[in-house]
Amino acid sequence: MNDRYVSPLSERYASREMQYIFSPDMKFKTWRKLWIALAETEKELGLPITDEQIGELKAHAEDINYEVARERERIVRHDVMSHVYAYGQQCPKAKGIIHLGATSCYVGDNTDIIIMREALRLVRKKLINVMAELAKFASEWKDQPTLAFTHFQPAQPTTVGKRATLWLQDLCLDLEDLDHVLDSLKLLGSKGTTGTQASFLELFDGDHEKCRRADAMIAEKMGFAECYPVSGQTYSRKVDTRVVNVLAGIAQSAHKFTNDIRLLQHLKEVEEPFEKNQIGSSAMAYKRNPMRSERIASLSDYVMSDVINPMLVASTQWFERTLDDSANKRLSIPEGFLAVDGILDLYLNVVDGLVVYPKVIEKHLMAELPFMATENIMMDAVKAGGDRQELHERIRTLSMEAGRNVKEKGLENNLLELIAADPAFGLSLEDLKKSMDPSRYVGRAPRQVEEFLEEVVNPILEENREVLGMKAEINV
Repeated sequence: MNDRYVSPLSERYASREMQYIFSPDMKFKTWRKLWIALAETEKELGLPITDEQIGELKAHAEDINYEVARERERIVRHDVMSHVYAYGQQCPKAKGIIHLGATSCYVGDNTDIIIMREALRLVRKKLINVMAELAKFASEWKDQPTLAFTHFQPAQPTTVGKRATLWLQDLCLDLEDLDHVLDSLKLLGSKGTTGTQASFLELFDGDHEKCRRADAMIAEKMGFAECYPVSGQTYSRKVDTRVVNVLAGIAQSAHKFTNDIRLLQHLKEVEEPFEKNQIGSSAMAYKRNPMRSERIASLSDYVMSDVINPMLVASTQWFERTLDDSANKRLSIPEGFLAVDGILDLYLNVVDGLVVYPKVIEKHLMAELPFMATENIMMDAVKAGGDRQELHERIRTLSMEAGRNVKEKGLENNLLELIAADPAFGLSLEDLKKSMDPSRYVGRAPRQVEEFLEEVVNPILEENREVLGMKAEINV
């Protein structure tokens, strides 16, 4: 295999579980399940199909004779008819009723929907596990004051846990979108070559009700509540767009998370896990690069750009169908899912091993806190008899001086010393330092974490507790 291209999505990033969902085995076994469902439905609606024929189909639902199908496709250049032929070779009594009344999209499109549903379920499972780990992290660090940033400039303090709730809320929104799309997926059903069910109307001797019931019965047998009510030969390709939009939404959230982690790692406040024997750089042995976060960001860029593929396909379909969707779908849908699968495994791995450095966080916060505490200092001075307007101007002037000391001279922030030396304030350095408790400046952040977890996140986790407990395996 070293002499041909192999997708890194399979070799490096995606799990075996997601790879199987998009495997030939999953695809062609689903085709056979759909042919069985079709035959059973047609028999139940009165067509002359025997239990013996259906039993024969079921007996060979799993043991696909791939070599026969491949050889046949070399001759007829048609994948569906090749597998109809191969199935018929194994089921001689039933071969005459396989695919009866159906077009290729009966197996192709219905299988695509079924596979996307299974893949979305796996994505959902992993997403919820990431949420659970983030919830633990947010709870553990809800009280740890840290310097917050707007425009990556120091702003009012927050807490480490509160910042994590911002990442977590994005995933909650993604879960809402995912559940909406998952709950609204329908089968194509048995619509025929242009969506008119003409072949089935012929089979059922003009009985419209039986044509309608056929769709409903096939949907039920395949585990769906219903089929799309109308279609051309294919289900609307807007369905693919909706699905990939969900994947792109998760990618957006993951990318944003990694932006923050990479910036925090630069500040030496929070680090992603770094293994004992891991090498950060081939040249600089001391480096601890945020490799996993960077990989998440890279894969996320790919998934977000993948959104345009189903959009182009959906917008350029002609009338009841064209085939220029086929090659695109074979790439864009599986690879979008494989990439998101890798993203979520990495996300789970990173959150599970995040390292927080409270001393560094405190150092950075205390370097800026005197500026942020000036309003409280001013109020204390007013209570001691000072003039608010005069004190405001004094603080502005002293803040500029302290800022110059830091930026131009490389000195420590000496604003407190400058204020203590100014008789207008009437406050000692000891008095001023008492106001430097960071927890006084984080507002409701700790309570917000508690409320968000209790009211929003924990109910989701409790409802989905049976899927919790996953650990991510990272290949490289």
